[in-house]
Amino acid sequence: MKSSVKAAFDGEMAGASAAEAAGDFALAKHHLERAHILGQCWYVAHVKTHYRMLRLALRQSDASEARGQLVRLVGAGPFHMAGWVPVGNTGGADVSATLPMPIPSDLAQHLEDNPLRKGLIIRALFLAGLVAAWLFFMR
Repeated sequence: MKSSVKAAFDGEMAGASAAEAAGDFALAKHHLERAHILGQCWYVAHVKTHYRMLRLALRQSDASEARGQLVRLVGAGPFHMAGWVPVGNTGGADVSATLPMPIPSDLAQHLEDNPLRKGLIIRALFLAGLVAAWLFFMR
């Protein structure tokens, strides 16, 4: 993760923590959605935002959001491996997980050089190898 993206991501995550600690769950979710936009190109950051969204949903007893975040946590790996991420998606269960969305202008500057598409062939070959191995050993 580029240092400018990491700094912006860490800032949004810190903002979410501060807002959650103050009991402002709407602001915490806002910061987590912005962190999701910044971090979705990097697997660990992507999963971290969904985990934090799940934790916030559980704290609010929001079953619908919690279910949506569980689905996103499970789906993040395979979709990320295939190089398919709906750019700009805020990651909340209140929007389609497959819907690309406009990136806020203050975040767009950090994402000009999107690394997700880099290495797509290598990830696709790795994924194909995993599927082939699974098919071979499951006979």
